Amino acid sequence: MEKRKLNLLYIMTDHQRFDSIGKICKSTTVAPNLTVLSRESTFFTRAYDTCPLCVPARTALATGIYPTANHVVYNDWKGKTATRHATLQKILKDNGYFVGHVGVDHIRSIPRIEDSGLDFYYSQKDYAQMIESLGIPTARKKKDSVEVSELVDGKLERNQYSGTNVSEWKYPLYLFKDRCFLDKSLEFLDSCTQSNPFALFVCFWAPHPPLTVPEEYLSKFPTSDIVLPSNIGICSKNEPSSFRRGIAAQLAKSISKDEWRNVWSAHFALTNMVDEYIGVLIDKIKSLGLYDDTVIVFTSDHGDNLGQHSMYQKMEMYEEDIHVPLIIKVPGVKASKPSTVVSHLDVVPTLCDLFGLGKLDPMADGKSLIYEIESGKSRTGMESFAAYSGNPGYGDVRRAIITDRYKLIVDDACDFALFDLIDDPLEMNNIAHDSQNDEIVKKLYERCMDYHLNKNDYFEWRCYGRKMD
Repeated sequence: MEKRKLNLLYIMTDHQRFDSIGKICKSTTVAPNLTVLSRESTFFTRAYDTCPLCVPARTALATGIYPTANHVVYNDWKGKTATRHATLQKILKDNGYFVGHVGVDHIRSIPRIEDSGLDFYYSQKDYAQMIESLGIPTARKKKDSVEVSELVDGKLERNQYSGTNVSEWKYPLYLFKDRCFLDKSLEFLDSCTQSNPFALFVCFWAPHPPLTVPEEYLSKFPTSDIVLPSNIGICSKNEPSSFRRGIAAQLAKSISKDEWRNVWSAHFALTNMVDEYIGVLIDKIKSLGLYDDTVIVFTSDHGDNLGQHSMYQKMEMYEEDIHVPLIIKVPGVKASKPSTVVSHLDVVPTLCDLFGLGKLDPMADGKSLIYEIESGKSRTGMESFAAYSGNPGYGDVRRAIITDRYKLIVDDACDFALFDLIDDPLEMNNIAHDSQNDEIVKKLYERCMDYHLNKNDYFEWRCYGRKMD
């Protein structure tokens, strides 16, 4: 592929599920702009993140380096585990791009995103300072919080998480976080010139809880129109007991189906709102005459259980958590929907290939997806891996391997969950302990263990008597 000086519009959301693309609630499309974009792009239908948690997922996505290898395995807000690895933002800046980053910056690397010499930078911290200066509180309200018990650095703690409460944003829409991110993004685009290619990273917050929704969107998806999945509030058969002790299961306790409909309604509303803002950004690129020279990437850091498997939020390894949308629009390339199993780790090498940016960090091991983009074809036999290690510190352990057909999840109690993603797409029947699957479990365990040990995993792999060196 010819290495042109293409621009980049790189868009992320938070908690947005894979199945939001093309989703219709009664007669209303939940994400109409992304649905159209997916039909005009390479839409990877089997994309997975590396961790169902914000900071590790975003750091791996930005660096192309797996969480256990870059050491950022939990939500390290202070950056004490950060190591020296260039982010995609820094790589592009060093290659002559006019680079802007707007929105959530939950990436922990050295140098920090804000210290990377970008041309334009506006984060959630800048937003918080602005909104608090107007007397508008940013702290999570008590009614939006749920207390859970979780393991943190070897000790049980009681911590607060966003719950399922739905409320209305009481202030002007132009002060809503994602609307401010949109306005700042438009400001960046207006400052672009034809002399240098631009790269704009827009990291929206929605549909992340707490579920505070502007009134303009709150009524768009009436609860009477919500059709819940069949496994709302239902645990999978033979599920490992550790899953019920996890944060996601605790957050879903005693939530009724009517309450889940409220949650889905609000989640759809926030997804629809941010989709509208994405449409504004794409239209802006077109109005500036830059659309035909701009690569557009869309993904989310992870999904949300929304009551399926009787779980809420992320922090587990079900498809609702780690199966993410990944759309890559390359000018002049025919649309396709490859079913190759791909990873967030593949985004950096793919874009470096597209933009001719040379060698990657030697610790990056994702695969370029140029084959899928150019040919529209799929590759079989690919694998993806994911690691969960706790939230505010080292805690519950989950490791997973995903193949064309199977997903194996390993926990720190040496229990397994094996799901046949073809015959059991809702993952309601754990077949790990069926004797006829012993060889499948052992083979996938060995592959998962070898991968993670090669990525400096601290977890002691001992389920089959083999321990970490």
